[in-house]
Amino acid sequence: MARTTDRSTTRLTRRLVQLYVGLALYGASSALLVRAGLGLEPWGVLHQGLAELTGISIGLVSIAVGAVVLLLWIPMRQRPGLGTVSNVFVVGLAMDGTLALVGDVDGLGFRVPVMALGIVLNGAATGLYIAARFGPGPRDGLMTGLHRVTGRSIRLVRTAIEVAVVATGFLLGGSLGAGTVAYALAIGPLAQLFLRMFALPEPAVPAAAAAAGRPSAPAPGAGSGPGAPPASGQAILPQ
Repeated sequence: MARTTDRSTTRLTRRLVQLYVGLALYGASSALLVRAGLGLEPWGVLHQGLAELTGISIGLVSIAVGAVVLLLWIPMRQRPGLGTVSNVFVVGLAMDGTLALVGDVDGLGFRVPVMALGIVLNGAATGLYIAARFGPGPRDGLMTGLHRVTGRSIRLVRTAIEVAVVATGFLLGGSLGAGTVAYALAIGPLAQLFLRMFALPEPAVPAAAAAAGRPSAPAPGAGSGPGAPPASGQAILPQ
């Protein structure tokens, strides 16, 4: 019994570490894309445009937008998880912190590698965060909520949201360019690669349950409810 408890504690600790390392890396990778100056990911374009308009830091704008999107969950009866609430704050704070540490990047010979590093780190952050299984990000919860309410496909809903987000951000002064295209093409394969790399092993079936031919109950929050991971090949990105 004590051994089972120790394994459960170790598993939970690993999930929490993956969650917060993933969120911090996500914010840092977004900051690198800002410094590269070659175009941001879709929601980053909106955040940068709003930051230009309001004079508020892009990290704080990200937090404010995440909070507003989370409020939109209420009429759709979406339930946030620990990862959802943490996403709102950690990504924005990590982004501002990285921007404070990393100065402007000059010259295409430096900006392209910084952009590439930002995209790869974003993929790694995605794998870490989703594999932790603590619930979707607020923006992805909006997507799944609209999918359920409207009956439209996930692909159509996500495309419509991101086109609207990019267009609005660009009109407000957000950075749209080669980095945006590179991100769109690379993030899916990268996320799938890192999801497999950081996937947590399934909890061991207790001997008594195995002997009785019964599957053990899943650990709370590990594979059911709003924190359940998407099916293979249908990863939801933590934006």
